[in-house]
Amino acid sequence: MFRKTLVTLGLFGAVTIASGSMSAAFAQTTAPAKAQMTSDAIQDRIDHRLESSATLHKYSLHVKVAGGVATLTGDVATAAQKAEAEHLAKVDGITRVDNQIKIDPDEDKTVADRIKNGLNKTGEKITDAWITTKVKWFFVGEDALKDSDINVDTKDGVVTLKGTVKSAAGKARAEALAKNTDGVKRVVDQLTIK
Repeated sequence: MFRKTLVTLGLFGAVTIASGSMSAAFAQTTAPAKAQMTSDAIQDRIDHRLESSATLHKYSLHVKVAGGVATLTGDVATAAQKAEAEHLAKVDGITRVDNQIKIDPDEDKTVADRIKNGLNKTGEKITDAWITTKVKWFFVGEDALKDSDINVDTKDGVVTLKGTVKSAAGKARAEALAKNTDGVKRVVDQLTIK
């Protein structure tokens, strides 16, 4: 799911993000709701919402969108988490959510073991480059960061954020998204409000 989104970002402006300017990428990801969105675009939006959720980001959840139906799969630890995933999948273009997520009270232990071993949700080793890419991906879909110019640098799991944001809420959201990214040990926030 993350790789697919990176490909999508590549088509819509990852070059722009890498150079520090995110406005073009925001224009692509925050298109007016009235425009007809493809199933892939809707699926990417739901993926982003699930992965940037403070409650759900650590779980390996999957979404498939077809014919206006979002099918959710994966495992979470509680019924409240399952309900939150369903809520987040209810976006424009979705007429029904088929929530097939399983509740496994031991899922938090499984997630903790994975994180302890330095692996992301797909079983890949978490590197500084992976963290930087993931944090930038989180920023692209955030309305609070629209028209921001943020540089993300990661060294030994410490993420440094530099650049400008439009508001205190944007600054707080950028820091929170970075902190919630797998593998991040600490965030150094050097963002300024323009």
